[in-house]
Amino acid sequence: MLDEKVAQLINTQINKEFYSAYLYLGFSTWFSDQGLEGFANWYQIQAQEERDHAMLFLEYLQNNGGRPVLEAIDRPDQDFSGAREVLAAGEKHEHYVTGLINTIYAAAAEQKDFRTMQFLDWFVKEQGEEEKNAGDLLKKWDLFGADPRALYMLDNEMSSRTYSAPSLTL
Repeated sequence: MLDEKVAQLINTQINKEFYSAYLYLGFSTWFSDQGLEGFANWYQIQAQEERDHAMLFLEYLQNNGGRPVLEAIDRPDQDFSGAREVLAAGEKHEHYVTGLINTIYAAAAEQKDFRTMQFLDWFVKEQGEEEKNAGDLLKKWDLFGADPRALYMLDNEMSSRTYSAPSLTL
């Protein structure tokens, strides 16, 4: 059985991961509306990843005696003045999610819940990758976004991203 505080934090994380998927779907539709289908694809795949993360947390909670409680998903902001603002919001959100996972990890460490800490190790590594990817997208936009030809090539690069389900064994 999980400590009550750890279980509550994991349940909150489930809902935050579903919100992340919803947020990134919003980003995807925004980019699609701008004619940037590569960026739309990138965020569509990002949304799929976040949904899978939610499901991993949900399964872990269930497998360890917890009962997931699904909450309403807040409507994410979809009114952006430009692509850079969307990309910056994505980077900020990834830092926020890292903080949430670190909070769960700290609570698990306090309880000497080594199983949960081991489960979270994958997410800690994943968040490092997520923050880097979000930061790299922003840097690429700053370098190439103002040049239509470079933007076209960057958008094509974003369209080559394919989905790969996480390989985390519970």
